[in-house]
Amino acid sequence: MRLSVRATAVLIEHEHILLVRQRVSSLSEREWSLPGGAVEFGETIEQCLVREVHEETGLEVALDRLLYVCDRIEPGIHVIHVTFAVRRISGSLRMGAEPEPHAQPISDAKMVPLAALLDYGFSVRFCELIAMGFPDAGTYQGAVASIGL
Repeated sequence: MRLSVRATAVLIEHEHILLVRQRVSSLSEREWSLPGGAVEFGETIEQCLVREVHEETGLEVALDRLLYVCDRIEPGIHVIHVTFAVRRISGSLRMGAEPEPHAQPISDAKMVPLAALLDYGFSVRFCELIAMGFPDAGTYQGAVASIGL
């Protein structure tokens, strides 16, 4: 059994969202995800997210606001996702690396039109939340499977 906390970033610029091509989980066929990763021991969630976005995309970001917290529970794995809206501070977008030994490799990073999120495997519910500007920002959303994120 493994429990981890994963920080993820929502960076939206000019009706485009930052995504990385990386297999989400063994139970999902989705290949694109929000940038982010596991919080390391002694690291704050903010430090984790800034580090992960830079490692995966080459961008320096700052946290704006907490969007949601949810659980992803799979056989033997329980991941608590903490997702923030972020803003770009500097850097040029590039495909980065995945330093976590048990994680799937990253094969691309790009800004995707918000209107195309369904084509990248994101749920209707996630698209609705983005379109509405995350009206319940800062809330606990429950288990991923039950809310369609």
